[in-house]
Amino acid sequence: MLDWKPLYKQIKSSERILLSTHENPDGDGLGSAYAMYHYLNNLKKDCRIVHISELPSEYMFFNNDNVIETYDPQNHDTWISKIDLALIFDVGDFRRLRDIGEVLTNNRKHVVNIDHHPDLSDGRFTDNFINVDAAATGEMVYDFLKSNNVKLTKFMAEGIYTAVMTDTGSFCYSNTNQKCHQIAIESIDLGVNTSKIYQTVYENRSPAQVALLGEILNNLGYDLDGELAWFSISQEMMSKVGATKKDVDGFTDFVRSIRGVEVAIMFFELNSKTTRINFRSKGKYVINDIAKFFDGGGHKFASGALAKKELSEIVSEVLEKTKSSIISQNGLMK
Repeated sequence: MLDWKPLYKQIKSSERILLSTHENPDGDGLGSAYAMYHYLNNLKKDCRIVHISELPSEYMFFNNDNVIETYDPQNHDTWISKIDLALIFDVGDFRRLRDIGEVLTNNRKHVVNIDHHPDLSDGRFTDNFINVDAAATGEMVYDFLKSNNVKLTKFMAEGIYTAVMTDTGSFCYSNTNQKCHQIAIESIDLGVNTSKIYQTVYENRSPAQVALLGEILNNLGYDLDGELAWFSISQEMMSKVGATKKDVDGFTDFVRSIRGVEVAIMFFELNSKTTRINFRSKGKYVINDIAKFFDGGGHKFASGALAKKELSEIVSEVLEKTKSSIISQNGLMK
């Protein structure tokens, strides 16, 4: 159990606090920030949630009161320059804050990292609260609040529940623990509509996303007797179906669900010189070392990387490294 008292004291002594998460935010980072926002708001702190990326449509239910903002230098730089504290959730790597991170660094702000990913800090975080055994960063926010005898509100519970639900695959992944279910029970007791959150997050696909999925399924690659599956998403494919970056989330998990597939990889062409790579494993093979090799990181069974190489070039390199790793792990199992 982490000692949360130093963070509690830091928050109490701070008046202006920034909350943020990584680019292309997910349910864990957003939910963690949302829960903490309502705790800080109850303390009458001047706090704002500001993200470098736009809020994904499936998480708009967090923003009924417009508490989540998309970073704009003219609107935010002056305010950020005057903060006492920045709380960063689920970021994995300081660089994923992009321009917000640069503003924090240039103004020498006290930046706290709260995360369940392995520490990839380059020294720019002032403090690190890391628990790689936590199912989600939202679980860590729950621990922080509970350890300081904070009574959960419905708003806090909505954020924490969403964080845990999304990072455990609706309580199905191997990282699901007893505390996850306890959080679900408390959330329901507080009036959180868990069914509505699930439907909003997972049953809200756009027609373009469905069309893109069709393109992917027609071009799946398999190797190692079907244990490895991969797919590429080019900008040409995106244009063909009218998809946006928001439409690619969840595909790697879907491919991993295919019978016999143990590891799924997505290659997403961001532009002619940059490719996003997602790795997902059912648990038989550890894949975060592969991500680290390509300057990425993450959990043992869910990780990613951003390669400064064109799509056609990086695919062969990653597949070669992945196949080598799987074969090596198979050798250790025997």
